[in-house]
Amino acid sequence: MWVEPLTPTLGAVIHGIELAHADSAAIGIVREALLTHKVVFFRDQNLDDRAQRDFAACFGPLKRFPFGSPVDEAVPEVHAIVGGGERPKVGNADIWHSDATFLAAPPFGSVLRSVTLPSHGGDTLFADAAAAYDALSSRMQRMLDELTATHDFANSSAHRRPLHDEYPPVSHPVVRVHPDTGRRSLFVNRIFTSRIDQLTDRENEVLLPMLCDHIRSPDFQCRFTWHPGSVAFWDNRCTQHYAVADYREPRVMHRVVIDGTVPRAPTS
Repeated sequence: MWVEPLTPTLGAVIHGIELAHADSAAIGIVREALLTHKVVFFRDQNLDDRAQRDFAACFGPLKRFPFGSPVDEAVPEVHAIVGGGERPKVGNADIWHSDATFLAAPPFGSVLRSVTLPSHGGDTLFADAAAAYDALSSRMQRMLDELTATHDFANSSAHRRPLHDEYPPVSHPVVRVHPDTGRRSLFVNRIFTSRIDQLTDRENEVLLPMLCDHIRSPDFQCRFTWHPGSVAFWDNRCTQHYAVADYREPRVMHRVVIDGTVPRAPTS
């Protein structure tokens, strides 16, 4: 079993492991690789929904995703992400984001498995929000360390406003401290972050888009091309991702989400 980094800071392929039969030692290696590389990939896996769920459960309690129907009621933790046809776009997946930051305790991680793939296209891009923070000036870092931002489920789409009462807006630190590594990451995104709380509207119009654009810089990215049997496992606490909607054939992915904790600010 060995780990092949894709970039100096973000992304790695883990070879020589069968996720359906991973023992505690293998799970420990995956955990360490995830903390180091933030997103890890596996090729040629033979997983069904139960095996995908059981692998994800090795890293913490699973969370039934707030929207999206289970693929199988017997495995309610697994839900499908379906694209293709004349409209390959899947919700807001082709906007840079971290999963479900509108929750008071957003997911720690997500495990995504390819089920049906187009012949070409449908890659997923990932961005390193910790490297993005490190690249800022020290003065900007100090300012952001003290700020919070509102994350709003309704901000993602007008048709979701009926669920607004179920998922009211929450406030998270703009800079999040990773509970395991202690590294700081930018924790704002274009889908769910509606404003930085301490700033005026005019200031928000400038700073919030600037931070979101900064995170998605090519300097902080890696790109994954899916094949049959591919699996991706990413740390939502320090990454963002973007699904490229450049295909017309069916694309079906199955995802499991691992429960997280309330984000902690550097000043807390």
